[in-house]
Amino acid sequence: MTADLELDCRGMVCPLPVIELGKRIGEVEVGGTVAVATTDAAAAHDVPAWCRMRGHDYLGEEPADDGVPRYLVRRLV
Repeated sequence: MTADLELDCRGMVCPLPVIELGKRIGEVEVGGTVAVATTDAAAAHDVPAWCRMRGHDYLGEEPADDGVPRYLVRRLV
């Protein structure tokens, strides 16, 4: 899936990928998507939980071109 904003959070550990997502999601329009590519295994739980708490839509996980997990979020508010 093509995202409106790609966040490269490779090498960051919990909670930094979610903090980066929180700081930067406002850069996309409501309805836009953000992709978070991260090597942090905790992000598989943290990103969906953050979406539920902040009122955004978690769209799922897919691999980035290099195989790193990439988590997709749609901005709703």
